[in-house]
Amino acid sequence: MRGWIYRKRESKGIVFLMLRDSSGVAQCVIKEGVKDFPEAQRVPVESSVIIEGAVRADKRAPGGYEVDIASFKVAGKAEKYPIGKDVSPEFLLDVRHLAIRDPRMAAIFRIRSEVFGAIHEHFRSQGFYEIQSPSITGAACEGGSTLFPIKYFGEKAFLTQSWQLYAEAMIASLEKIYCIAPSFRAERSRTRRHLAEYWHAEAEAAWVQHDENMGIQESLVGHIIERVAERRAADLAVVGRDPKELLKMKPPFKRVTYEKAFQMLEEDGVQMDWKAEFGAEHERILSNHFSKPFFITEFPAGAKAFYMKVKPSNHEVMLCDDMIAPEGFGELIGGSERETNVEVLKKMLRAQGNKSCKAYEWYFDTRRYGSVPHSGFGMGVERIVMWLCKLDHIRDAIAFPRMMNRLYP
Repeated sequence: MRGWIYRKRESKGIVFLMLRDSSGVAQCVIKEGVKDFPEAQRVPVESSVIIEGAVRADKRAPGGYEVDIASFKVAGKAEKYPIGKDVSPEFLLDVRHLAIRDPRMAAIFRIRSEVFGAIHEHFRSQGFYEIQSPSITGAACEGGSTLFPIKYFGEKAFLTQSWQLYAEAMIASLEKIYCIAPSFRAERSRTRRHLAEYWHAEAEAAWVQHDENMGIQESLVGHIIERVAERRAADLAVVGRDPKELLKMKPPFKRVTYEKAFQMLEEDGVQMDWKAEFGAEHERILSNHFSKPFFITEFPAGAKAFYMKVKPSNHEVMLCDDMIAPEGFGELIGGSERETNVEVLKKMLRAQGNKSCKAYEWYFDTRRYGSVPHSGFGMGVERIVMWLCKLDHIRDAIAFPRMMNRLYP
């Protein structure tokens, strides 16, 4: 066995070692009389070691087994480990490169890996092609106030908020596409569910309208739930989530309009302005009415991004949706049918503060040359990991979080 010493304690004539590797933790014991016993007594925690020994059943040991060490060699002796009594969030973020060794964090990362695998598995099984799009762009997809500007050979450029504008060009080639890539939002937010850099799973499909788009979203989330519950049950137990609890949350998901959700909040005693975005607290209160994810649809026109299609039968609302997680974890997915009229797109852009639409001329070409009804959505991977693992803060859903006040390490 090869790994790192996670915990260590001594009794008379015996040393107990908790050995940690990528698969979990195992209890090992070495007794006085074994040649390498003195070395085991001296070795500090987090040293890397190579152990040979015999495995035996022991109900008292974690996992029901224990290893009697016959040979013990130190591969890399650790210095005094800095993580001890101080386990405050800020300190653990300062030493994040070490804190990620914790078995609970490892369980989260294994669940995260399963989520990525499930996303790929589901999209490919449904005939979607994976594509890649630029991380450097000259045009905003969402609000301009949340863009990270960068120097680009004398031109004005930004880190991408979404692949979406490029995806809308690619559907004329491949029709059904998806991408998992980093997105960047310069939101001055310190909430428990915001990151400045996060992983974005996005999909776009030609010939798909609003209702079908929501069906694709719920089938994706249902597949993720099923795969994580099936393949990562032990890791879910580590983070305090019952797989059976998750399996009860499979599709179909209920759909309520913005107007209905607004009324529900009023009935719950919450006052807010019409057309206002639902914040974290609003979503938390709404989630109390549902036992699994649900959709809020048909937001007021102008309340969302410029590219969302106005409902033909009611120009006061847009054919868009937010999927909200239960248990107060908030938005998982944002999606919509896309507007196909160039003049409407220009009008919406100007209404949102864009004096010139020149940077979007290539995007307008996607409408000028054989446009079709199409829809898409974006899912924050850390958001769904946070919900699946019942995490208190989104920073623990990614190894090295980038937040408004966190760039190191």
